[in-house]
Amino acid sequence: MRTIICIAGFGDDASMYDPLITSSDSASIRFHAVSLPGFGAPSLSQPPTSLSKLADWLVETAREARSDTVLAHSVASIIASLAATRPGSPITRILSLEGNLTAADAYFSGTAAQYESAAAFRTAFLARLDEMADGDPIMARYCSVVEYADADALWELGCDAHAFSAATVPGEVLLKADSAAYFYNRENVPESSLAWLDKKPLPSFPLPEASHWASIDQPGLLVEQVQAAMRLLDEQS
Repeated sequence: MRTIICIAGFGDDASMYDPLITSSDSASIRFHAVSLPGFGAPSLSQPPTSLSKLADWLVETAREARSDTVLAHSVASIIASLAATRPGSPITRILSLEGNLTAADAYFSGTAAQYESAAAFRTAFLARLDEMADGDPIMARYCSVVEYADADALWELGCDAHAFSAATVPGEVLLKADSAAYFYNRENVPESSLAWLDKKPLPSFPLPEASHWASIDQPGLLVEQVQAAMRLLDEQS
C-alpha cells in the first residue's frame, strides 16, 4: 500500500484531511496527514518560518514515513514543490490540491505582507475570516483552526509566500517535480492561474462543486481522483 503524506494550506492543520482518511478505508492508498510546524505541530526551533525551512522539514517527514508522494493543499503546494527539488529528497510525486500556481493564488497568505507585525496580521486575518464564515461551516472551521496557529509562524510564512510569488511563478516550481497532478474546481481558481494551467502539461483532475477544502466537503470524489491520478502518473513514469 502506497503512503501519501498530506499537508494543509496556510494556517490550517492535519484535521482538514480527517474526512478524506475516513473515506479512503477501502482504498489502495494510505493517507498520512501531518501538521506543519507552527500549525498544529510545535513551531520550528529556529525561526523565522519560511517555505524553504518547511520544505526541509517535509523532506525529513517523508523520509521517516517512507513516502515518495505528497498531497499538498494551497500554499503547501509550494512547500512540497521545493521539497521535491532538494538533493536526495525521497519526494518524487506531488498531488497539488488547488495549490498556488501564480501570485494570484496567495489571496490569504499574501496579505500578511501588508502588516508590520504578527499580532496586527493575526487580528486582521481572523476578523476577515470571521466575516467570511457567516453561514459557511467550512470557512468557520478554517477560522477556528487558524485561531490556534502560531501567530509569528502565520505572519512569517505569509510574508515569505508573498515574496516568493512575486519573484517566482509557483507553478513552474511544481513542474520541476518528477511527476505532478493538479486537483481543482475551476470556480475556486483565479483567472490568471487557470490561464497558466491551460497552457501547461500538468495533468488536472476536476472537483466539480467542491469548496477550496475538497478534502472536507468532497472527500469521496477526491479519493477517486487521487486514485485516477496515481494510475496515470504510474503509467507515465
